[in-house]
Amino acid sequence: MFFRWDWLRPQLTAPIVPTLGPVHPDALSVGIFEDILRAADTGDFLPYDKDRRWGGEKDEKVLREDVVHQPEHTLIPTLARRGRGTVKVFAYGLRDSVIDEAAELATKLAAAHDVVGSRVVRPLGPETAHPPGTRIQLKDFTTGPCPTPDGPVRPITAWPTAVQNTFAPFAETMAADGLAFLHTQMQAGRYGPVLAAAIENRIVGAIGPMEVHMDAIERPQLMPQYFAVLPEAQGQGLGRVLWRAAMHWGQSHGAAYQLLQTEVSGASDRLCRSEGLISLGFSHITHV
Repeated sequence: MFFRWDWLRPQLTAPIVPTLGPVHPDALSVGIFEDILRAADTGDFLPYDKDRRWGGEKDEKVLREDVVHQPEHTLIPTLARRGRGTVKVFAYGLRDSVIDEAAELATKLAAAHDVVGSRVVRPLGPETAHPPGTRIQLKDFTTGPCPTPDGPVRPITAWPTAVQNTFAPFAETMAADGLAFLHTQMQAGRYGPVLAAAIENRIVGAIGPMEVHMDAIERPQLMPQYFAVLPEAQGQGLGRVLWRAAMHWGQSHGAAYQLLQTEVSGASDRLCRSEGLISLGFSHITHV
């Protein structure tokens, strides 16, 4: 075993694991960190990796020979070759000086691997005042019902063909939110349903794909979705209706929970906070 849990556990202020992202606090263990090291050797997806559903090969892997693991801090670097390449160093430690050490390592490894991007990812606890970056939120489906919301939302395939045909231009408009990528995956026909909101026979919002997979401890997790509403259709409550429809779908299909990442103080963040989700902490990325 490479990692000492008595060293690492006190440093985990938020449940973020390199190459996997946020995980449920109950799944956070030394075993999951050992798993990402083994995956670095094989190049395979872990069975519970959320990116596995997109197929292909795992792009990001841990640079295991460059891991720094000490009683006071742990630095875990990863390498992704997509695009012009990126090195990320996940900085676990309670002292602010861990950022400088991680930045130095990220810069050195980016040069060594001839990639352009170098970043430091620092998890921060849920008690952090005025946090930057991304909030990690937990929707627990076991605490109460998620009723079907009222509103013009249904699976895309349940809309008339003329309405379905408006998804392509909607997806292209919202490409920055991942909807164009989602559209290409939908055309491949290998993924779960996508829920869409339509007004005047035109799709103006969508969330999906809707899928439930087992996590590292065999609990059913509603997988992350792409989620967007056209700017001109915002302010009408459609985002909330779409989100509640997705939560109803997840609960009715056996999911125990969902993890969401939202930009602090952004529209999705405000929505999730108003819906009573549990904040698990934050992820702050520094470009170096």
